[in-house]
Amino acid sequence: MRLHWRWRGLRGLLVLALLLADLPALASSLAAWRVTRQGVLELRTTPDVALQAFYEAGDAGRGPRVWVDLPGAPQRTRSIRGSGSIREVRIGRPTPTTTRLVVEFAPGTRLDPRSLRLVGTAPDRWRMEFRGLDRPVLLGLGEGDLDRPSGWAAAPTTPFPTASAPLSADGLPVVPRGRFRVVIDPGHGGPDPGAVGIGGLRETDVVLDVSLQAARLLQARGVQVTLTRTSEIDLDLPPRVSIANRAGADAFVSVHANALSMARPDVNGVETFFFSGGPSQALASALQRRMMAISSGSPNRGVKQGRFFVIRRTVMPAALVEMGFVTGAIDAPRLANPDFRRRMALAIAAGILDFLGGR
Repeated sequence: MRLHWRWRGLRGLLVLALLLADLPALASSLAAWRVTRQGVLELRTTPDVALQAFYEAGDAGRGPRVWVDLPGAPQRTRSIRGSGSIREVRIGRPTPTTTRLVVEFAPGTRLDPRSLRLVGTAPDRWRMEFRGLDRPVLLGLGEGDLDRPSGWAAAPTTPFPTASAPLSADGLPVVPRGRFRVVIDPGHGGPDPGAVGIGGLRETDVVLDVSLQAARLLQARGVQVTLTRTSEIDLDLPPRVSIANRAGADAFVSVHANALSMARPDVNGVETFFFSGGPSQALASALQRRMMAISSGSPNRGVKQGRFFVIRRTVMPAALVEMGFVTGAIDAPRLANPDFRRRMALAIAAGILDFLGGR
């Protein structure tokens, strides 16, 4: 899965999020780390965690910083003096459930953010190269045993991408501008709220918010986007299909949230449906992979064949996503959270771009 960048603030905070599935953790998932004399950051973590990596440019009095957030909190915070181009490495606790490893560089150090890639080399190993440092790292820095055998095969069955494909400024995959058209279908609407879950959370509100954000992200990448609805209106299923088929779209994605029963908050999870194999299945798989990457702790209900009208009657590759259960104890608070919806929109946009980039 590729790194995701997002500009933030006047100084251009670049946020890149490597999103891989993780499990809830209380203790820090960071087991060991080091910065080599060659300027390579290496990490050992508990297996299959979600890491978020960030970059911030420096100014006249402060060098650039790179930091990585991991699940779980460290037992203690600390600061380690660096050498050469690296001024300091810090281990912090920005929230009660997060470990943050910060690499701060000396003032005047130049880093090209386009060269920064946090690469998973095994389910518990990560590395990032700091290329072009003007001063060598005279002394290696680190804590813990990074040379301990991974216990995993050198070539895991699940590949760990190197984020080598072109990325836009916010980290989404790049596709040729103006080449592709996508239809996004926010489910339900108007008098049909869809599922209603914990705290009165309505499916229609969740899916419209996420769909509008995903559409804006895709449009910023040069993808032509048609939405079947942009407000709370009543829209039957055949018109949704007709809109997509008339648009001559390259992909159709119907966005939904699941539900079971208020008496079953233990049922949670993300799933994606396709009707026919081939391109539709590939689209569904790309979306599921991206959504699961931001849905830590929520079960992966998989990519499945389904007979939903909107994916059965559309003539282009089509998928229907269920972003989680509005009745689920894990999923519902997330789906109600604006920040999680933003990340879900990024995940859906990234999944669509992954698919389009492979065509």
